[in-house]
Amino acid sequence: MTATAAAPAFTRPDGSPLRVLVVDDEQMLTDLLSMALRMEGWEVRTAGSGFDALQSARDFEPDAMVLDIMMPDLDGMAVLQRLRHSGNDVPVLFLTAKDAVADRVAGLTAGGDDYVTKPFSLEEVVARLRGLMRRAGTALTRDSEPILRVGDLSLNEDSHEVVRGGREIELTATEFELLRFLMRNQRRVVSKAQILDRVWNYDFGGRSSVVELYISYLRKKIDAGNEPLIHTVRGVGYMIKAPQ
Repeated sequence: MTATAAAPAFTRPDGSPLRVLVVDDEQMLTDLLSMALRMEGWEVRTAGSGFDALQSARDFEPDAMVLDIMMPDLDGMAVLQRLRHSGNDVPVLFLTAKDAVADRVAGLTAGGDDYVTKPFSLEEVVARLRGLMRRAGTALTRDSEPILRVGDLSLNEDSHEVVRGGREIELTATEFELLRFLMRNQRRVVSKAQILDRVWNYDFGGRSSVVELYISYLRKKIDAGNEPLIHTVRGVGYMIKAPQ
């Protein structure tokens, strides 16, 4: 692991420091990560076990978590499941020694948002956290018009509100980013590879099941009981368009 260089300030929209919770049972690792993240100007808290992580998530209310999978008491998958079950959609970057594609996919389909394997560079962790928090709306690249529309579906990039036919729809950070990517490219077919690169910034070595899974999640929330907006173009990818 290499040290990270200072980077331009990256804060919440109100200017306050971002909060990151780092969870790993190796104190040397949490110390290194904490140092790197504090150099970004972020507020950092650490936890050395799964149960401590759950308590810290309640008390600290982080904007993102770095979560090790292999821990002695409660592993990262179980921590994530409890967080999601309680309604906590904090973006999670899994950190683990596991490097098999199947393990990566399992972590993401369990509700995680990204995955870094050990050994890693501190620069990579910082970059991936920046990406997660942009997706979650912690910081936004503002356009002149923050609202995207496809038919009766609207997505507000500033407030992260998604509404279809007057009904508000709750999405996770990853679901929101996937929908935003589709809506920014409405009536244009995007491939699974493009979606993986844009939404996860990740190469799954040809495994596209995570994209299919999240498209199914979106369809259940967006299209259920309505005329479909999300369409599969067999052998090519996906497209969102308003009904004719």
